[in-house]
Amino acid sequence: MGYFLYKGLKKPLIFFGLKDKYIYYAMGSAVGGLVLVAILSSIFGLLGMIIGAAIGGAGVFLSYKTQDSKGLYNKTKNEEELHILPAKFKNAKLLSKK
Repeated sequence: MGYFLYKGLKKPLIFFGLKDKYIYYAMGSAVGGLVLVAILSSIFGLLGMIIGAAIGGAGVFLSYKTQDSKGLYNKTKNEEELHILPAKFKNAKLLSKK
């Protein structure tokens, strides 16, 4: 009886619904927000702290939205693609000319 050493190796890393590179984007936004909170709170007080937290939270929110809109891998859409069908299809709708 043997065990597989690399079980799940080809699956993407998922953390709180974020996958692969978007984890790092959200982490960078959160750490940047904490740095902004520290800097702006020392300069402007409570208002600066709220502004820094809002900027950090907005960065994390945008990383979620970017993952939902663009996906994990960059794929370009080509609307004017030409699809050539094999001759073995006999369907009139597929082979009809416009």
